[in-house]
Amino acid sequence: MNGYEILKFFSVQIVLIAVVLILHTYIGLHIIRRTLIFSDLVLDQFAAFGAMVGVALGIEYGTATSYLPALIAVLFGALLLGDKLCGGGTYVKKTLAGSMLWVTWPLVVVTAVTYIVLIIFHFLFRDKFISLVERPGTNPNERLWDFLLFTTQGIITVLIVPIAGVLLAYAFLMIPATIAALFTRRWLLAVFVGWLIGFLACVSGVCASYFLNLPYGPTLVLSLGICFVFAVLIRCFRRQPA
Repeated sequence: MNGYEILKFFSVQIVLIAVVLILHTYIGLHIIRRTLIFSDLVLDQFAAFGAMVGVALGIEYGTATSYLPALIAVLFGALLLGDKLCGGGTYVKKTLAGSMLWVTWPLVVVTAVTYIVLIIFHFLFRDKFISLVERPGTNPNERLWDFLLFTTQGIITVLIVPIAGVLLAYAFLMIPATIAALFTRRWLLAVFVGWLIGFLACVSGVCASYFLNLPYGPTLVLSLGICFVFAVLIRCFRRQPA
């Protein structure tokens, strides 16, 4: 393939990554600054097991019904069930690494629209959500905003895990936000820094995956991880974050 065909093929993934990283970086900042590191991983496991239950029950992948079982799950059950399924190893691999390489424009549009609606909602009520971190206990409706925050996290987890897999979904949520948190305490700047570094890392991962013939999802995770290591090294030689 020539350069144009390569760009056209990967444009679907690049657009999806660009949209997804905005909200994932923002939610990731909430998780880090409130020390709720592992809650997202639990939700990823829930969605992963639910997807396997759907496959075992014969529900066709990609239908509206196929997303419902993602509400029930646990990691051990997923591994046991996967072992008993025909081709269970493939299902486990797909659950961890995802199939983002083969996403289609209709799926990207639906996912992007959902993310954009959630981004607008969080932007309009940003003061309420940020107060959960900066001024805990001062909001009379704190439980409501907590519920809405984690509902958002649940929605994006159910949406992204079937596409990107557990590993990449976790990387999207935690690595860009962690890098941003190393350099700034300001929310808007942190979201921008996390998005920019995450996007550049993922584009680099896409290129490396294609030219070096490497698995797509793990290569993106590795690219994000390399950026995180460099960010930590740079941070060691800087003063306190802005």
